Amino acid sequence: MKNSRRSFLKIAGISAIGFSMTPVVNVFASSGQEGNKPEPSYSVNKKALKAKRWGLVIDTRKLSEEIVEELGKTCSKIHNIPEIKNKDHEIKWIWGEEFKHAFPGKENEFLDERMKHLSMPVLCNHCKDAPCVRVCPTKATFKRPDGIVLMDFHRCIGCRFCMAACPYGSRSFNFIDPRTVLPKDRKEWNLEFPTRMKGVVEKCNFCAERLAVGKTPACVEASHGALAFGDLEDPKSEVRKLLKSNYTIRRKPSLGTGPSVYYIV
Repeated sequence: MKNSRRSFLKIAGISAIGFSMTPVVNVFASSGQEGNKPEPSYSVNKKALKAKRWGLVIDTRKLSEEIVEELGKTCSKIHNIPEIKNKDHEIKWIWGEEFKHAFPGKENEFLDERMKHLSMPVLCNHCKDAPCVRVCPTKATFKRPDGIVLMDFHRCIGCRFCMAACPYGSRSFNFIDPRTVLPKDRKEWNLEFPTRMKGVVEKCNFCAERLAVGKTPACVEASHGALAFGDLEDPKSEVRKLLKSNYTIRRKPSLGTGPSVYYIV
C-alpha cells in the first residue's frame, strides 16, 4: 500500500511539473512574448522570419492538379509524413478537396466547371480564435503570439478533443507509429524535423521550423507562385496587397474562428 501511494505521488509530482512547463515547440521561430511575460532563455536565429500574424493566400487561378499534388508530396517529405494505404489512418497536413467539400454552402449549380472539379488545397487555417486551443486539456495545442497554432507532441495525450473541435478536419491521429511506415533507409528522412509517435495528433504548422531559419513554408516554395505567405497585419506585405486587389473567400468564416488562409477565386 505504501509503495503504491509513493508511486502515485511520484507520478503526480512529475505530471504537475510537466504541465507547468512552456511547450518545447515554442522555440520554433519565436516572434516575441505576449504581455509582460519574460523573454525566452534561448537564442533566436537572426535570420528568422517574423510577423505579427502570419497568413496564407492561395490563388486558385494558378492551381492545377499537378501543383496541388506537388504541395502534398513536398510537405510530406519535409515533415516525415508517411504514406499510409489505409485511408482511415492516413496523415494529412495539406491535401486537395473538391470545391463543394472545401467550401460547403458556396457551391451553386452555375459554378464554373474548372472550379467545380479543381482540387482545392486545404490545411490547418491557424485560426485567430482557434477552438482546438481552447479544448486541449494539456496545452499540447497552443497558439503563438504570431498566430501560428502549434502542436507539442510530448504533451499530447491523444484525447482527440482538438479533432472534434476543429471544423475543418485539419488534424490527423496517429493510429500507428509513423516511423514504422516511413522508408527503412533513414537517409530519406528529414532528420531536422522530429518524427512522431503512435497516439498523438498532428497537423500543418505553417513550417514554423523553416521560418526559424529564414525560410518560407515548403508548400509556398513548391507552389509555382500560387501560394503567398506573409504578415496579415502589415499593409505593405504581399499577402495584404493580394487581399486588397482580389476577391477572396475563406473556409466556413461564419463560425467566427477567423481563418488565416484566404483563397483568390
